[in-house]
Amino acid sequence: MKRNLVKMTAALVLLAAISGAQAQEQETPKEKPAAAPVAKPVDRAELEKKFEQTLRNATFEGRWCGIKDGRLGPEREDKYTILDARKLGGDVWIIRSRIQYGDRDVTVPIPVSVLWAGDTAVISLTDLAIPNAGTYTARVLVHGDTYAGSWSGGNNAGLMNGIIKRSAP
Repeated sequence: MKRNLVKMTAALVLLAAISGAQAQEQETPKEKPAAAPVAKPVDRAELEKKFEQTLRNATFEGRWCGIKDGRLGPEREDKYTILDARKLGGDVWIIRSRIQYGDRDVTVPIPVSVLWAGDTAVISLTDLAIPNAGTYTARVLVHGDTYAGSWSGGNNAGLMNGIIKRSAP
């Protein structure tokens, strides 16, 4: 009988402890997850106008590095001259770029897609043949007066980043 009384007492103590823990759990207010900041509505027409202004008579000046065998190569100076950008419709734009290399100096209209990540433009082109330059794929993010992206063409690939400067026409 004494043994049964010890077992019953132990069981009651255990039951009381479990009940107390459950009651304490229910009484403790749970933290609410932090609410995501509410983004203000984006006016696409305003963003597109600003994007056009950013690219008008702009020079992308920065650095690039190649990627080979999963490793980044040394950084090198880079410069791209953009005369203007014009929306054709939907996500399709024409960016007129001045390409200078060797003794060549040509202006090429490059069709691209401009996609939007909130208020940030992402220039996107996939397997685009650029006359006298090769076939390229690129994603270039334009935010304020900066750019950053990745590119590939032929057997080459790399990363790029820098600042955007504007000059008079």
